[in-house]
Amino acid sequence: MNQINPAKLLNRKWTARSPENKEKHFLVTNVEFAEDGKLVSCLIEAVLTKREMAIDWQELKDSNRWAIGWQ
Repeated sequence: MNQINPAKLLNRKWTARSPENKEKHFLVTNVEFAEDGKLVSCLIEAVLTKREMAIDWQELKDSNRWAIGWQ
């Protein structure tokens, strides 16, 4: 399980363990917080294709699907 600090998630690099459409490396491009400080939304961008997609930031904790950094 990956340890993640939501406050430091912006601009972090991630590697998909099972790439789809040759999209392996991702960058967190946008995070939004509620007034109480809770993370509301997270947007990641595939480095190769520049395709952006919304993701539940909790999914990044799954080390079977995601690795921290570019590997």
